[in-house]
This record gives sequence, structure tokens and C-alpha cells, in this order.
Amino acid sequence: MVLLAAARPATRSGDLVADLVADIVAATRRSTAVYSRSRFRAPWGVSVPRAHLASFHVVTAGTCWLVPEGDDPIHLTRGDVVLVPSGLAHVLVDSPGSPVRPFSDLVGGPLGDVPPTEVVIDGPGPVTGLLCGGYPLDAGSRHPLTALLPPVVHVSAAGAGHTGLGAAVDLLSREVDRAGPGATAVVSPLVELLFVYVLRAWLAERSSSAGGWVRALHDPVVGGALALIHGEPGRPWSVPALARAVGVSRATFSRRFTMLTGQAPMAYVTAWRMTVAARLLRQERTPLREIARRVGYDSEFAFARAFKRTVGHAPGRYRAAVGDPP
Repeated sequence: MVLLAAARPATRSGDLVADLVADIVAATRRSTAVYSRSRFRAPWGVSVPRAHLASFHVVTAGTCWLVPEGDDPIHLTRGDVVLVPSGLAHVLVDSPGSPVRPFSDLVGGPLGDVPPTEVVIDGPGPVTGLLCGGYPLDAGSRHPLTALLPPVVHVSAAGAGHTGLGAAVDLLSREVDRAGPGATAVVSPLVELLFVYVLRAWLAERSSSAGGWVRALHDPVVGGALALIHGEPGRPWSVPALARAVGVSRATFSRRFTMLTGQAPMAYVTAWRMTVAARLLRQERTPLREIARRVGYDSEFAFARAFKRTVGHAPGRYRAAVGDPP
């Protein structure tokens, strides 16, 4: 987990946003997968079903259209990146109206459950290159930041070039092409990095005009408090302690935090602790009492009660449902 504690009070707003977004992505994903490097010649079309999977598509050559379920087509060109964070069903086609076949048929199984695959569709028309992948979403509650995202996040090639997203795409493309020993270990963090850059680019476009969570990340008071909470979730936080740490009165802090995030400060502290706990339960064999301590609970019983109230399952049952940690 990214540590953002009070030792970094001079962190710039952009760096703080990057750290918080990276933290949220790392805590809410279950695993990563790149499911295809594709080369399609028109006419072609592939469908991606609705699933509990946040997926992405990068256009590496040519152009195509993304058609979200129930929405208008989006034209994509080389260098564009699209994120479908909610698992919405969608179609990728060279042109609206082209014949469509399930993407899972091309890669040989359900998306996310097969190793990276090179997919080719031959035809007489222009070629489109795509890099597609994603990660299964945690079954627990969604973070407010990800909950406010639109069904499709589209970052143009121009926007990608200004945020570092283009460099992340290039790195990921090279590693997928290489597909040598240890490729999976390298690709997984690069997919996570890609998601972070996409979200950062989307947030940057809205930082000057948006309210709510987007504004909260850039706000020196609320953003500073979020950094402290994320950096030390096990610390015995209180509203007075957080207010002192960011240099405002208790009343001002509480009002500002609630207005921008939609949650009272301590409600967010609890929600983030449970998000961190869920990640630890998925990824580590750490005993429950130690996880409870790391997220600020002296009592394993009190932790289990808070976890069940927030996530919907007791910690032990949640760990069993998501599978044994590695």
C-alpha cells in the first residue's frame, strides 16, 4: 500500500492525487489480466459481455468504434485509451453495423481467465490494432471515487500524451509483445499503472470545474486529511486529530470534508479501513487479529463486526469466498 503519512506535508496537489488514486486502485482490484493483443482487418466486430470486470482497450493502430450498451458509439483513433470501469457490456467494431462475435470465443475462454493471447481477424479492409485487458473488481463496496466515474472513460491520444499515459501504454505494449519469462509479473503492475494514469487524466480534465470527490482530491484541507487516513489507516484517528493535522478548526474540517466527499470524516475512516482490510484478506495469510490491529482495532470482535456491516460478510467468510491468499 502507498504510504502518504504526515511526513510529506509539502506534497504537491498533483502528486497527492496520483498517490491517492494509485492507493484506491491497488486496494479495490482483485487481480490483473491482459487478455489480448489484437490485429483486426475490416470488417470485424467483437462483443464484451457485462461482467464484474473493469476493462480497458488501447488502440495501437488504425481506428475503430466502441459502442456501449444503451449509449452512443464512440470513435477511437490510434493512441486513444478507454476504460469501462463498471463492467458495462460493449462492442468494438471497425464501423457500426459490422458483424459481431463474442470476444471470449476469440481468446478461448472467459475474459480474465485466459493467458494473454494474440488474436487476428483477416479481412480485405484497413487494420486496427488493440491491446485489451482489465481486472476483476472486489465484491465489496465501491470507493466513492470509482463510483462517480461514467460508464466509459475515454482519454484521447492528445490527453494521454500530457499525463504520462502514453508512456505507460508503450511499456505495457512492449511487455505483452515480449511475453518472455516473468512477463506476467511485469504486466500486472503495468496494467495497474495504466488504470491509475487513465483516472489521473480523467480527473485532470475536471479539476477546475468539478465538485464533490474530484474537488476533494485537490482541496488542501480535505486532500491532506485523505492522505493521512490512507497513509496510516491503523492510527487512532478522530475528527479533532485530523482537523489539527490539516490546520483548521474541528467544525470547519468536518463541514468541508462532508460537503466534498459526501461522508462524515469518521465514516470515511471506517470505510477505508475496511477496504484495506479486504485487500489484506485477499492477498495475505495474516491472522485476523493482526489485520484488525493494522486497520485500527484492538478487538478482533469489533473489527469483525465493522467489516461485516460494511462489506456484508464476516472476515473469515470473505477470505474463504475470494480464495486462499498466495
